[in-house]
Amino acid sequence: MRHPDGPRAKPEGISPHALDNGVLLHELEQLHRTRHETFLYGSDDALAHHTARTAQLEAEYLHRFPNRQVTAARTRSGARTREAAARAEAIPE
Repeated sequence: MRHPDGPRAKPEGISPHALDNGVLLHELEQLHRTRHETFLYGSDDALAHHTARTAQLEAEYLHRFPNRQVTAARTRSGARTREAAARAEAIPE
């Protein structure tokens, strides 16, 4: 299977394919943690690089773990259930 590296991929950094699972997950966590600050304050190049690298690492993660665990609360039906429960709690007795 071909690994998509995105249209703006740069040769900087270690290839996602070469990272072991623990390092891949750590790198993803770091990128997700720094996304908001990069979005608000980073240069256009920094944001483009951040976006491309995140896409590369996320694609590799999904390639390795296509059957990853999905929490029911993080689905549309789970969100609807959560919203209905919140509305029911808001109704005074």
